[in-house]
Amino acid sequence: MKPEIDQILGLSAGQMLGGVVPLLPTSYAQGTASLIAFMMMFAAQEYERGADIRATENSEMRALFKSLAPLVRDADLKIHLEAAAITSDSSLKISALDTANYELRRLLISLHIHIEQQKDETAEKRVWQVLRAMADRRVLKLPSQ
Repeated sequence: MKPEIDQILGLSAGQMLGGVVPLLPTSYAQGTASLIAFMMMFAAQEYERGADIRATENSEMRALFKSLAPLVRDADLKIHLEAAAITSDSSLKISALDTANYELRRLLISLHIHIEQQKDETAEKRVWQVLRAMADRRVLKLPSQ
């Protein structure tokens, strides 16, 4: 599709902020329209990078599970980690990636708790590196003029 959805959302948000908002009669209406415009800008960013973020996170969590599973003492958790490590994303639809991401995140939390209890600082550092990278990827930025 030309123009792409992110471009349509960005242009529409710009028109709202530059053309519509100043014409609105009340500060409440201006604030509401501005908020909608900013949400459109963030939706444009999510359209462009959403699948990539989720697929990358899912891949990184699976790699972490594969590498840390041998260190896990809890047999049930170890089995879940090994099983999750060999899965893959069956679709690039956001909904499918989100479903996998939520399941992997729950497992990551269990792994993190277990690693903390084992007092394995090296493994814990690796978990935190993955968590930090995930947070950094999801930061939304206002577009520069």
